[in-house]
Amino acid sequence: MKNTTLCYLEQDGSWLLLHRNKKKNDPNHDKWIGIGGKFEENESPDDCVRREFREETGLELTKYRYCGIVTFVSDCWEGEYMHLFHASACRGSLRDCDEGELAWIPETQFAALPQWEGDRIFLRLMREHVPFFSLKLRYEGDRLAETVLNGRPMD
Repeated sequence: MKNTTLCYLEQDGSWLLLHRNKKKNDPNHDKWIGIGGKFEENESPDDCVRREFREETGLELTKYRYCGIVTFVSDCWEGEYMHLFHASACRGSLRDCDEGELAWIPETQFAALPQWEGDRIFLRLMREHVPFFSLKLRYEGDRLAETVLNGRPMD
């Protein structure tokens, strides 16, 4: 199981999102997601999210919270523990990303964009400020087959 981080920066009613449209063989191809990536040796979740955010956007996070851990299980891809963050402040200048196109998307338009079904669940938990949570998402191909929140199956 690999460890990754994912961060959603929210400012003035919009979210900074990454349209994953530049990398070959990307399981997230054409999806709109937050900013993040894989842990490097000896990194904590905080270290990783700050580094990945800076590398992919040019921005330095100045206010963020650790929301939970999302466990991805799939019959197609390597398993993953994703450490989810929500940010509300940063500094610096936005730059191009080599993994896709960065864009500020108004919250009212966010739901209409291509996303993983499970992302909609953890984004709702994050936006509702659910206390630190553990969410397991099991996929069969691109279909979400099982969802477990804090050890209990979700309907």
